[in-house]
Amino acid sequence: MSVKISIIGAGSGMFSLNLVKDLCLTPNLLDSEICFMDINEERLEASYTLCRRFAKEQGVDLNITRTLDRRECLKGADFVINTVLIGGYRGWKEGWGIGKKWGYRFGGSLHIMHDEAFWINFYQLRMMEDILLDIREICPDAWYLMVANPVMAGITYLKRKYPEIKLVGLCHGYAGVYELAEQMGLEEDNISYEIPGINHFVWLRHFYYKGQDATPLVDKWVNEKAEEFGKTCSKSYCLGPKGIDLYKRYGIFPIGDTANAGGGAWGSWYHTSKEEEDKWNEDPDEWFRGYFEYSIGQVERIHEMAFGNGAVSDQIGMEHSREPMIPLIEALASNVERVVIVNVLNDKEYVQGVPKDFEVEIPAMVSKKGIQGLHTSPLPRSVLARMMHDRISTVEMELAAFEKQDKNLLVDLIMMDPHNRTREQAEGFLEEILNLPYHTEMKEYYH
Repeated sequence: MSVKISIIGAGSGMFSLNLVKDLCLTPNLLDSEICFMDINEERLEASYTLCRRFAKEQGVDLNITRTLDRRECLKGADFVINTVLIGGYRGWKEGWGIGKKWGYRFGGSLHIMHDEAFWINFYQLRMMEDILLDIREICPDAWYLMVANPVMAGITYLKRKYPEIKLVGLCHGYAGVYELAEQMGLEEDNISYEIPGINHFVWLRHFYYKGQDATPLVDKWVNEKAEEFGKTCSKSYCLGPKGIDLYKRYGIFPIGDTANAGGGAWGSWYHTSKEEEDKWNEDPDEWFRGYFEYSIGQVERIHEMAFGNGAVSDQIGMEHSREPMIPLIEALASNVERVVIVNVLNDKEYVQGVPKDFEVEIPAMVSKKGIQGLHTSPLPRSVLARMMHDRISTVEMELAAFEKQDKNLLVDLIMMDPHNRTREQAEGFLEEILNLPYHTEMKEYYH
């Protein structure tokens, strides 16, 4: 079936390549059109050239186009994928440096020492809404696929304000279950699972291997091999000592970004000092250094593969990525019914205990009928309590500040961080962030 897929922020080359690779491996979508859009012309050209080379190698005649004009990209779109990060990594690093100076640490809230800090989300939320308004005008029947962060705050904010829009958030954090299966020696084709929660805070509620409850196998691995594995795994790894301790503490496994640096290095008690972090093999600074090095390296690699010699497929392989975008698009467009992990509003109480007008990450049955969320098993009350206290409450405060343009509520948001001690600390930190030369617009917004 022919559909048009518009990717906003397509200069993220590896993401675009994985998307095109998955398209080429999906017969139902081989006659589709895919339009790349980015404001960085050099990176856009590299992504476009690389993806065209790969499609040609596979003998697939995908109609791949590119443009610097977002509205042009949206014309005739059936699916719009948002992968945009406003301003790149500079704002992360500089803001975190200021945060450390004021006494904040990784392992606090999502809104300071994390890539969903309030000064990043300010621009991201406005961008998400701007794209949505363009979709309503130019391609109102299109599905809006939110891949850019903050997925949790973005889905909550936009679905409350625009309930009619066909909006879904997607994240690959749930795929951490496959890392657990690999360490346990289980073939991924033989596992099934239920991982409910909210974005960047999901838990392995049920786990099956060859149709049988795999909890005893998890316990066996934890008791016999996890300690030794934790001594050799990389810093802040999701299956490291902290993840194991959380499993013992709450009785279910934190999956993917729930407790690693990519999800905010939760919980704070593992990050009260360098000595405490060493005890748990945690080092979020090192984790993010590796993340930045990898990301920069990928940009260079995309350029080399796009304009260099050698077959692209030899360098990236021919396996489906674990990105959920193409499986979801195929199910919606071609009526290939399948379960996909999605981020949607909890309007039918798919996750008990989460407010009905707040985002949840759940399995959903996807087909031409649309996206139908599946009700999940209840999470332990202890996990729900942490979710409400450490995740949902802070997003609610952030959205209240954003919607009311209220600087005082931003101070309240900062004071919710577990490493905050005084109002003066929060106010001083906020002023220094707002006085950065590239935050003039945000400073004027929060009067």
